[in-house]
Amino acid sequence: MLLLARHVSHEHLVAGLATALRAGALTADAVALEARKVAQAEDESAGHASRAGAAGEATVTFLHEWRLAHLPPDTRPLPSVTHYDQLLRRRRASGGEHREGEAQ
Repeated sequence: MLLLARHVSHEHLVAGLATALRAGALTADAVALEARKVAQAEDESAGHASRAGAAGEATVTFLHEWRLAHLPPDTRPLPSVTHYDQLLRRRRASGGEHREGEAQ
């Protein structure tokens, strides 16, 4: 929280703490996100004071959830185990597993 005060104004930090506490989210990520939401709301309203959660129920979005929601879509192909399946087929074709007590 102390490091967050370097980047967020005191007023926004207090509003973020209050909103997170009302919602029962007691993590630094929740406070940081709520403080930034208050700052963003103030910026968008061009100077009109806005407090997150003051007029209704507090809603908290955790920072990791917000980050995941803003990731670009993953277009990579799904992983394949085809190479391992080929190894299993070779092992079956060569006579199976080594059995204890058999001579090599």
